[in-house]
Amino acid sequence: MHTIDTTAPVVVTLATVIDAPLATVWALHTDIDNWPAWNADIDRARLDGPAAVGASFVWLTHGMHITSTIHELVPGQRIVWGGTVEGIVGIHVWTFEPTGAGVLVRTEESWSGEPVDAAVDALSSALKASLQSWLDRLKAHAEQPAGDGTRPA
Repeated sequence: MHTIDTTAPVVVTLATVIDAPLATVWALHTDIDNWPAWNADIDRARLDGPAAVGASFVWLTHGMHITSTIHELVPGQRIVWGGTVEGIVGIHVWTFEPTGAGVLVRTEESWSGEPVDAAVDALSSALKASLQSWLDRLKAHAEQPAGDGTRPA
């Protein structure tokens, strides 16, 4: 099982409960090409082939052109990707767990590298804000009623 780098200078862990079926939440989150449709922080995203271990995707967020590779994929439960951009090595773990209240979505991400060492506090705050926004947008979109034209029934 792949994990974040717990020794990295920047590590952020956040979670939220989404009141929607697991299949809906999972489908939204793993349909990488459609991230920009519901996450305004992502300008472009394109997966090269199907979502699978070893597949890469390119995306543009916060002015950074990122190439990430999927390291682990357990359908409906877990996806892990990582990559390096501008000297920052990122590892991102997402888990999805059904609960009585919906789906507990947990995100953990670590950043390391020289640029991180030079600005730990600023980058930690930026990553936390970005991940919170991602969770908030995923929740808002997944919880929209089916049939309102914004997500599949």
